[in-house]
Amino acid sequence: QVHLVESGGGLQQTGGSMRLSCVVSGGTSGPYTMAWFRQAPGTDREFVAAISRYGSGTYYADSIKGRFTISRDNALNTLYLQMHNPEPRDTAVYLCAAREAVEVIGTVSSYDYWGQGTQVTVSS
Repeated sequence: QVHLVESGGGLQQTGGSMRLSCVVSGGTSGPYTMAWFRQAPGTDREFVAAISRYGSGTYYADSIKGRFTISRDNALNTLYLQMHNPEPRDTAVYLCAAREAVEVIGTVSSYDYWGQGTQVTVSS
């Protein structure tokens, strides 16, 4: 069983920066293709960014391109999301996800394992 645990969320003012982390444990098929999604109240889960198993390929949603950076450290079994200059519209629960397949994509249903999420609130 693969377990994903996010951390690093909290309250942030516009113009700052914050880094989310996701520690991966368990499973026998890693490293996995990984991604960040987010979900605001009353909305569908939204793709944010994804990264290939060894970090050579990344894929970003247009809404955050140029502001957020996804990275990973396989030696630490940790996925990161660096958020530069977050805005109030970025307020959501951020979830990390992992998939067994190799392709780096942003479809919710394509991911096999999910964390519980960490709340990010950005104030103006």
